[in-house]
Amino acid sequence: MKQMSKGILVTFLAATLLAGCGGNNSGTAGNAAGDDTNSGGAEGSAKSVTLKMFIAQPRFKEQYDKYIAEFVKKEKADKNIEVTVQLEMPTADNASQILKTRLASNDAPDIFALHAVNEIPSYYKAGYLEDLSSQPFAAKLLDSVKPSVTTTDGKIVALPLETLSWGYLYNKKIFTEQGLTPPATLTEMKSVIEKLKAKEITPFVLSYKESWIPQLVLPLAVGAMMKTQDPEFVNKMNKDEGSFTEMKPAIFDIFDLINANGTAKATEVGGDDGAAAFAAGKGAMWLMGPWYAETILKSNPDLDFGVAPLPISDDPAATLINLSASTSLAVSPTSKNKEVALDFLNYVLDDQASNGLFQAMKFNPIATVHTYESYPWITEATTYVKAGKSVQDPAIPQSVKDEVGKGLQAYYAGQVSQDDVLKALDKAWKSYNKVNK
Repeated sequence: MKQMSKGILVTFLAATLLAGCGGNNSGTAGNAAGDDTNSGGAEGSAKSVTLKMFIAQPRFKEQYDKYIAEFVKKEKADKNIEVTVQLEMPTADNASQILKTRLASNDAPDIFALHAVNEIPSYYKAGYLEDLSSQPFAAKLLDSVKPSVTTTDGKIVALPLETLSWGYLYNKKIFTEQGLTPPATLTEMKSVIEKLKAKEITPFVLSYKESWIPQLVLPLAVGAMMKTQDPEFVNKMNKDEGSFTEMKPAIFDIFDLINANGTAKATEVGGDDGAAAFAAGKGAMWLMGPWYAETILKSNPDLDFGVAPLPISDDPAATLINLSASTSLAVSPTSKNKEVALDFLNYVLDDQASNGLFQAMKFNPIATVHTYESYPWITEATTYVKAGKSVQDPAIPQSVKDEVGKGLQAYYAGQVSQDDVLKALDKAWKSYNKVNK
């Protein structure tokens, strides 16, 4: 396992606590055990709280630091609570396992990020998610977003941060200059690749140092195959009745094509370096979603890039935009600082402040309080959605996605075969079923 990024300590103390002062507040969750000091109300000594957050988005450290600082000021002004936030930001590759270990050992962060589609069902079943249905932010969520964080029994258990319309990214300037349009089939993709190579342009940026990046081909392939050929694939896998062997061409035909026409040393290039390479025009396309927009534009603010569906076969009906909600914030039911944790979640969708946060991270609007215009790449992806060329992100267990990421890294390096990868995926899903029956 890679070394976990060290937690970031964000501490803002507005006043020095006077020893021996203060009485007890009562009645509100989070005002008892676990608070550093449990003092009087707004006119008395401030209550001091240490709030632990776990969010695997280290590339947004600056934006979170700034927003948290504003929240700390607001909590002090509104409730006379002095909040110290310990923000832990591991990499995406490590986050899931670290969080599972923390939750299982009763060391849950007060607030933690999880993947809405992949993780909410199992985390909710295990009792790790607070019911947030009655929180003010819940009423602000767009109807199109709300289902992604709602359980089968109708409870909202997380606040979505990222909603995604994705396939792959392409450099619009390069495509325009070469007279190219996003291909609708695998054969058309091969033609695009050959035209790029004829002009000595590398077709794809490759960045497989982090295993979650190569695994992106899996939900694209599974979603497309479910919409066009086998809508019951996930249900069959959940019953131990399916196999990834039927997905072999869908996964590897496009993956092999990308790898044969990409930049070198992929296993030495992570997401940030891949973003820099794409921003610099070192590849015309990148197997990645628009969640890296902020990082790309930081390297090249003038880059004009688009989002298109990735062909997996010669059936144009299987060339689809993936729709999903990913990173979402949840609150631990065991939090001893639940009042402050809930205050922060509601501040994320604050009527005035929220627009600035979501724009700074280049996230899509997800709530009625968001009044900013969608970004150009989102508008482009929406044209495919409106044309019926999209599919909801399939509910693949996170443990299976972790396995395919590692498997595809090893496959790219020539260490395992296609069949080895597929067998490992079948085994990982069966193991998931045993735990979650």
